[in-house]
Formats: sequence, structure tokens, C-alpha cells
Amino acid sequence: MTRLRMFRSLSLYNYRVWFLGALVSNIGGWMQSTAQDWVVLTELTDNDAAAMGVTMALQFGPPLLLVSITGWVADRFDRRRLLMVTQSSLLALAVGAGVLLLSGAMTLPLMWCFALALGVVNAFDAPARQAFVSDVVSTENASNAIALNSASFNMARLIGPAVGGVLIVLIGTGWVFLVNALTFLAMLLALAAMHVGELVPRPRSGTRGRIADGFRYVLGRPDLRVTFLMVFLIGAFGMNFPIFASTMALEFGQAADGYGLLSSVLAIGSLAGALMAARRDRARMRVVVIATGAFGLVSLVSSLMPAYGLYAVMLVFVGFSTVTILTTANGYVQTTTAPALRGRVMALYMAVLMGATPIGAPIVGWVADTFGPRRAIEVGSAAGLIACAIGLGWMLASGRLHRDRTRRFGLTMDQTRPMPVVPGDDLVTESELADAVAEVRAETAAEHPGRARG
Repeated sequence: MTRLRMFRSLSLYNYRVWFLGALVSNIGGWMQSTAQDWVVLTELTDNDAAAMGVTMALQFGPPLLLVSITGWVADRFDRRRLLMVTQSSLLALAVGAGVLLLSGAMTLPLMWCFALALGVVNAFDAPARQAFVSDVVSTENASNAIALNSASFNMARLIGPAVGGVLIVLIGTGWVFLVNALTFLAMLLALAAMHVGELVPRPRSGTRGRIADGFRYVLGRPDLRVTFLMVFLIGAFGMNFPIFASTMALEFGQAADGYGLLSSVLAIGSLAGALMAARRDRARMRVVVIATGAFGLVSLVSSLMPAYGLYAVMLVFVGFSTVTILTTANGYVQTTTAPALRGRVMALYMAVLMGATPIGAPIVGWVADTFGPRRAIEVGSAAGLIACAIGLGWMLASGRLHRDRTRRFGLTMDQTRPMPVVPGDDLVTESELADAVAEVRAETAAEHPGRARG
């Protein structure tokens, strides 16, 4: 029965089609990502990790800079059609980069331009894709669907880098980009094949002047602010795996296939973490906090590994803790956010996660160049431990963490509920937010007598 619940969202036709299309497209995306990193590190530069950091900054910067626009677009327009546009644009970019590589015309500045264009398109694609899950499944299945999405992403991460590394050796990086272009067709076909009438109706944003509502909503939710801060620290300094894996592969004397294998090994733990998250009934804040601490510890241990094989084994645990953080945080944000503002809040979440990279990647790349890849991994480890300390501090200071009345030595944490939005108007004022907070606290006090703190 537990296994059936783990895959319950796949019983829906629309979600099955979405899942398969995303899986194929993500496999191609990871192949291209592996090829891009290897091109910058070994073909366009002489093992320059800082140049890779700049590439990552350009690719992941636009979601942060365009967050107000992309969130509004994700809430205002039909997400299915929007995804058709973004996926077609990503296909065209992959073809362009592949042709430049095969013709020998690709340079480092051109690759940086490609990374920037990729970042701009992804800035619109990511929040729409994340929020679209809530259009495909009902609220009670949202957390499960989000976790299975993560499983699909990490199944692709398991396959894509390994295949990409082998293809780089066999046919070259340019052809890998062109193969990825073909995989976007799977997502486009999946979106076209969906039963539109079975999609879940959602509230629409009415005017352009309400772009800032997502910011105000998050500012009124201390739990979301803490979640975003923890995700920012992990995203900025801990999730620079292309830098960590590629430079460690070179340190151990490995080629492109060895680098691709490390990325796939990382995905083994990531897939396990995603499937574990799919078994949970709902996403919980305490899981995010515990996982950030685990990430910091296993990252530190991985930096001490003396051999390629031992480092690869530790990446399984790094991947598990990373995906537990991201999947649970994503599910927590979506399932506790008012539906009318979900697109804008998810745009902020993706901006924090992806936009953290332009800040952290150049720093981590510089540390790897100056002090070696092991010191760079330790920077990521420190970020995880700091994030855990912030989460624990909030849990204690908020009063939500307290003794479980049903277990002698157990602890429990009060559940967060979605904050309501005024019917017919998705503009959330400060007074409305205060009323929503009071309502949640009243419900919590009713469940836990004597405790009314938020």
C-alpha cells in the first residue's frame, strides 16, 4: 500500500504524460549540461574553474533579475502554452550552440552569450513548470506529484551525464547539443497530448500592478523567509556540483566519461531522496532543516576522500541530502501558499535557488582555482551547516517545536496551513496577511491547547 501511495499521481493520465515527457527532456538537458561544462573547462579554457563559474553565473542570473516579470507571467497566462513557447526556444538554442561547436566557431564569449540566453528562457520556464504541477493534479496529490517530478529529474540526472560523457568521447560535444535538441520534442508532444479539460482550474491574476503581491506574501510568512534563506545558502555555495565534480575528476586523473560518471553517481542518491519524499504525506519544514545539516556533514567528509571511488561513494549521500532539501522545500512552499499567488511565490523560490548561483559560483570557482577543489567543497559544507543552524534557531524561537504529548521523549512541530486570499481579489494587503496569520494561529492553538505562538 505504501508503494502504491508513492506513485499515486501516476494514476492520472495527464500526469503520466507529463512525467514521461519531462523525463526524456531532462535526460537531454543533463547531457547538454555535461557537454557545456566540459567545453568551457577543457576546450575553451585550460582547466579554468573560474570561467565555469562565470558561465554558471550568466546562466542562473536571469531568474533573479527577472523574478517579478516571470512570476507574473506564470500566474497571468496559460502555463501549458507558455511551456510550449519556452521549450521550443530551448530547442532552438541547443541547435544553435551545437552548430557553432561543430563548425569550430564557438568561443568562450559566445558560450557565455549562449548561457545568458539559456538563463533568460529558463527564467520563464522554471516557475511555470513548477506551478504547472498544481494545474495537473489536485491539492491532495500536489506534494506527491512534486516529489515524483523530482524523481523524474534525478532519473534523468542518473542517465544523462553518464551518456553525455560517453558521447563526448565518441562523437564530440557539438553532437551532444543536437541530440538534446531532439529530446525537447518529447516535452512538446506531452504538452500537446494532455487532456486540457482535465486540468485543475486556477485563479487568475487580474492586473499588471499586482506583481509585488508575491513579495508581500513571502514577507508576511516567517517560515517562508527562513526556507528561502536556507535554500539560498545551499544554492549559492553548496550546489556547484559542475565545479566540484569536474575539478575533482581532473584531480583524480579522469576524462569526460569519469566526470559524467560522478554526476550519475550523485544522481543515485538524488533519486533515492526524491522517492523517499514521494512516500511522505506532506512536506515538512523540519525535514528541510535536518537535511541541510546532513548535507553539510557529508559534503565535508567527501572533501577528505583520497581516491576517486571513495569520493564517488560519498556523492551518493550528497545527492540524497540535496534532493531531500530541494524536494521538501519546493513541496512545502507550494502546498502552504495561496493558489492565486502560487506562480509568483514559485518564481521567487526559483529566483532564490537559481539566482544564488551567480553569487556563489564565481566565489567557489575562485576558491577551487586558488586553493584546490577540496577547499571549494568545504565552502559548500559550511553553507549547509549554517543553513541548518538558521533553521533550528527559527524552530526554537518561533515556539513551533515542542514536546509531543503522545510520546514521552518525542518532539513535534506545528503544521503550517495555506494562507487564504480574499475571494475575487488576489491582492494581499498587510491587514489581510495579519488576519490570515491569526487564523492559522487560532487553528494551531485549538489543536495544541495552551500554545498560540506562530
